[in-house]
Amino acid sequence: QVQLVESGGGLVQAGGSLRLSCAASGLNFFSPYVMAWFRQAPGKDREFVATISRRSGSTYYADSVKGRFSISRDNAKNMVFLQMNSLNSEDTAVYYCASRWGDSVSPGNYDYWGQGTQVTVSS
Repeated sequence: QVQLVESGGGLVQAGGSLRLSCAASGLNFFSPYVMAWFRQAPGKDREFVATISRRSGSTYYADSVKGRFSISRDNAKNMVFLQMNSLNSEDTAVYYCASRWGDSVSPGNYDYWGQGTQVTVSS
């Protein structure tokens, strides 16, 4: 019943920025849940990027993106965003939006997934 749709991916030069958006449907405004971003580079496993609690706003980031990426949410619109700054070639990947029920932020046990948006960083 939960559907997630990502947008905002594209081609960007190294050092540049992109903002990804995830629109969620099937979520009650008052339901507790957490949202997250994952990514998968060519030939690699899917890895955790960042997560945020809808109710508290608490966030948690992977070490690889800490200080460069920022996750945020707009609860009224059931949306979550990922602001990506200082991008480099290692950030090239398909980025996925994910969600699960709960309050605490952590990398695992996500139940719902979007279909991804491509981010390519060129040099």
